[in-house]
Amino acid sequence: MKRQLILTEDGSHTVFLPEMQEHYHSTHGAVNESKHVYIDAAMKQVKPVEEALTILEVGFGTGLNALLTLGEAIRQKKKTRYVALEPYPLDPEIYERLNFGEIMDFPDAGDYLLQMHRREWNFPYYYSDVFLLHKLITTLEEATLQEEVFDVVYFDAFAPGKQPEVWSLQNFRKCFLAMKAGGILTTYSSQGQVKRNMEESGFSVEKIAGAAGKREMLRAKKPS
Repeated sequence: MKRQLILTEDGSHTVFLPEMQEHYHSTHGAVNESKHVYIDAAMKQVKPVEEALTILEVGFGTGLNALLTLGEAIRQKKKTRYVALEPYPLDPEIYERLNFGEIMDFPDAGDYLLQMHRREWNFPYYYSDVFLLHKLITTLEEATLQEEVFDVVYFDAFAPGKQPEVWSLQNFRKCFLAMKAGGILTTYSSQGQVKRNMEESGFSVEKIAGAAGKREMLRAKKPS
């Protein structure tokens, strides 16, 4: 897949995939979107847990969500276990040029990002003493997920119109079963069929304000 680096309105990079005519992040601001949708609306909203916070990301992509979560885990001094699913990892010619490290407000962010991409897939590694990342080369459909493991799910696949199979009822049911009671799933999408699939899977779903350039997004909760 031929990918292109694009500068978004907040000064951070995203990646454009010409074959799908799709960006990895909002062109209105990649960092701002990820902070809003996944950190502020999900990670910061989940009830405090005594042990490590467990997060599943559907779509590792540029590593931006993982890097933002690492920064927040360091600030909170909160042990976090992060599992990321990605069937098509970025090539070094793209990830080595990403500028997220220059924008993040915590030390060595750029180095952490490079380590996240360069380290071997399908094995867990610690980044700082609080953050464990386990990248898996797989789709959500093919992934084996244990039940009642995750406190948070970042659903960051390509848009439903581009990858409808990822946004299926079966996949949301899979996420529902893999989450703990009271867990939160967020996504930038507000599509009606996506919301219906979430609700049929068992989630309680609400529309909340979206990031810049998008009026609404979805937040789903697994009932306690």
